[in-house]
Amino acid sequence: MARQWNSYLALGDSFTEGLDDLAPDGAYRGWADRVAERLAADQPGFRYGNLAVRGKLLRQITAQQVPAALDLRPDLVSMAGGVNDLMRPSWDIETMSLLFEDAVRRLRAGGSDVLLFVGVDPSRRSTLLRRMMPRIVALNALVARVAAEYDCLTTDLFGVHVFDDPRLWAEDRLHLSPEGHARVAGAVLESLGRGDGSWREPLPPQPEPARTANLREHARWTAKHLGPWLGRRLIGRSSGDGVEAKRPGLTPLAP
Repeated sequence: MARQWNSYLALGDSFTEGLDDLAPDGAYRGWADRVAERLAADQPGFRYGNLAVRGKLLRQITAQQVPAALDLRPDLVSMAGGVNDLMRPSWDIETMSLLFEDAVRRLRAGGSDVLLFVGVDPSRRSTLLRRMMPRIVALNALVARVAAEYDCLTTDLFGVHVFDDPRLWAEDRLHLSPEGHARVAGAVLESLGRGDGSWREPLPPQPEPARTANLREHARWTAKHLGPWLGRRLIGRSSGDGVEAKRPGLTPLAP
């Protein structure tokens, strides 16, 4: 029988906030909201919170969101972070290891079940991200080690080929599309004992775009997404500056 939780709190960055999965009201939904909705359907009185904010580094997640989680004492906590760190020149896996393990240790000591993520392999879909594979592998190894040591639930997305499909990714190629969030939600629910594995199934085939169309799309992506991202790095700004958590407390979620 699947384990039951009365409350769930999501911690992290844009991956967990839900970019770019828009709900009908214009707010971001995302895989965490989808998972919470499914859990609420099984558990009357279920409560859900989401503290994730786009652009947050691991030190910000552990300094700001983890203490709030310890105060709220949810039955289940998910924590995903570190990808924004590995995209910066100041990458430091030793410091990240200390921060990540201490956060998980405190969450487990506070009585919460903890869900962690082994991230996707982007090397087959992105030349730019392929260059970061040593860092991605190191981060995934850290997550796997801590998950085993502290008896955490784990959603392992690495090597799952459906995530090579560009239709699972938003226009900026970094965030998930609505279909991508739906697939991650399916993976998480399977980790929680509620999935059937259908999230791994490939999408129907589609025609390959012409080479000229690919070149035009790449130029548009560079101007609209890569350029502004590099600009923010140069001036020390984050996409999350001034953004507040969308569900800062544990509140009832109707099934």
